[in-house]
Amino acid sequence: MNSYLDIDHVSITFPTDKGPLNVLDGVDLRVRKGEFVSLIGHSGCGKSTVLNIVAGLLQATRGGVILEGREVNEPGPDRAVVFQNHSLLPWLSVYDNVRLAVDQVFKKSKSRAERHRWTLHNLELVHMEHALDRKPDEISGGMKQRVGIARALAMEPKVLLMDEPFGALDSLTRAHMQDSLMEIHHRLGNTVIMITHDVDEAVLLSDRIVMMTNGPSARVGEILEVDLKRPRDRLALAENPAFNHYRAEVVRFLHERHDRPKGDESETVEEKRTDTGSEPGSERLRAIG
Repeated sequence: MNSYLDIDHVSITFPTDKGPLNVLDGVDLRVRKGEFVSLIGHSGCGKSTVLNIVAGLLQATRGGVILEGREVNEPGPDRAVVFQNHSLLPWLSVYDNVRLAVDQVFKKSKSRAERHRWTLHNLELVHMEHALDRKPDEISGGMKQRVGIARALAMEPKVLLMDEPFGALDSLTRAHMQDSLMEIHHRLGNTVIMITHDVDEAVLLSDRIVMMTNGPSARVGEILEVDLKRPRDRLALAENPAFNHYRAEVVRFLHERHDRPKGDESETVEEKRTDTGSEPGSERLRAIG
């Protein structure tokens, strides 16, 4: 396929008191422009490490990352990160938290009036235009994450990186945020890589789901193509056999990886399982081990 972002045979080893620890071993992934890719796997499989290498926050021991033909070796505005913790500056208003990022990226290319309009535009994208003057401690957790997403989008990144962005939210707020993210992705066509532990979230949002093997020495185990038409409606998908098939495939992979003895990475013999019959948003595999 024509790749936009190449994660090319990435391995990384960290020194520890007990000797070198190989966290990733030859992670290889090609991402198309405008694609929504989710990374899923058990805790300790290196999902966040992959994201941090793409962000330029960590350097791979072997291999590397290529974005539009250029090697990624440091952080840059072409890759914006949204963490589970919103990381808003508490002394700044909603508007100023986003405007700060806009000024840093566009101070030389946009006028003051243009930067103002661009800040408002991105807050409108996440439906936060009604709370411009509020401080972070005056808004809810879901609203804080909306501001964090607006701040990331305002940088006009080539790739939006999301590390369990809705993991700390209650189920209803998480559902609203998932719907908002689908709407934004549909409107902007941006390239997204998201880490999640939520199986239904991965199937609902993704074009492909990348399932990681258990760590240490984790790598890509399987990649699932999610062939569901967009825009997607969570209520309609609850009764969709294809949705439940995809969901069952991810659950199968995760359970078999957890139950398999350490070091046994042989192929599974069963390709299909019966569906689990749950509604989107109900299945969340928390950290195991």
